[in-house]
Amino acid sequence: MPLQLYHLVAFLISVVVVLLATPVVRQIGLRSGYVDRPGDRKVHQRPMVRLGGVSIFLGSLIALLAIWGMGGFGTLPPDKEYGIWGVTIGGLAFFLIGLADDLFNLSPLTRLLMQMAVAGCAWWAGVQIDFLTIPFVGLTSLPFWLSLPVTVIWLVGMANAINWIDGLDGLAAGVSGIAAVVMLVVCLFMNQPAAALIAAALAGGTLGFLRYNFNPAQIFMGDGGAYFIGFTLAGVGVVGLVKSVTTVAVLLPYLILAVPILDMSAVILDRLRHGKSPFKADKRHLHHRLLKAGLSHRSTVLFIYSLTLWVGTLALAFSGIPSGVVYALAATALLSYTGWQVRKHARQ
Repeated sequence: MPLQLYHLVAFLISVVVVLLATPVVRQIGLRSGYVDRPGDRKVHQRPMVRLGGVSIFLGSLIALLAIWGMGGFGTLPPDKEYGIWGVTIGGLAFFLIGLADDLFNLSPLTRLLMQMAVAGCAWWAGVQIDFLTIPFVGLTSLPFWLSLPVTVIWLVGMANAINWIDGLDGLAAGVSGIAAVVMLVVCLFMNQPAAALIAAALAGGTLGFLRYNFNPAQIFMGDGGAYFIGFTLAGVGVVGLVKSVTTVAVLLPYLILAVPILDMSAVILDRLRHGKSPFKADKRHLHHRLLKAGLSHRSTVLFIYSLTLWVGTLALAFSGIPSGVVYALAATALLSYTGWQVRKHARQ
């Protein structure tokens, strides 16, 4: 089977599994009472099952196991193989941490310590940021004692960044799906087919989940889904792009995931500026501000989608993919239009 066909098969298997599993998971959640109830920060008006991450995880895992059984991962060098397994098993562990939080409401400190421990194990398995691009210096190799904390901050930070933007129907799933598709394309272009397979399976799971999660949502992904997605995106960025050891490739994961990164960073800085705990939930996120400006639920989500697509196409252009500049210009036009809609609503 041609290599690229494996990626399409992984995507489709993940989509099908999520479409079939999500209604079952929803019924189980309703019967067991594991629901997210309306509150001060909540936009939804009725209790919602928050276990949708189970179906996303199952879709991605079954797709990867199927491709592995078909020989789609090929013969990898040991360092590459360890990294791929590090992302896969680390994603499982982050999913279980989030699922435990969905079921038993873990304390923030407990979640953080568990996430850091798993991220440290992933680093040991080969999911390592060994290079950074420093302004006016260029590509810089990191010693192991610095590589470990940088990698842990990246993996844990992205898992929580995706969780933080999961505040509107379809927002986190759509943003993550767009980012995963861009990761897939760039990893293939950078000749990283194994990392691209993980991105393909994740893209299928997140985009398939939108069938039930887009406004008006029938189910939420919960912390289990958000942590799994965030860690997996961050891990693919490391093993598929950062390890390509070029100045541009090292920067691509941060550009592709710029929307959740900047949203989380801005919220933390704003909370600190006002003397608030950076971990205390509030309504300072971009989607909250857009809703406050007068945008509808769907318009807010679609605007953030267009923003995510725009930075993704910039990554395509910077990576040197043919027609990448054309895609970036088209996304810029789309973002300009949606931005005009935002300003129009804000003035009303």
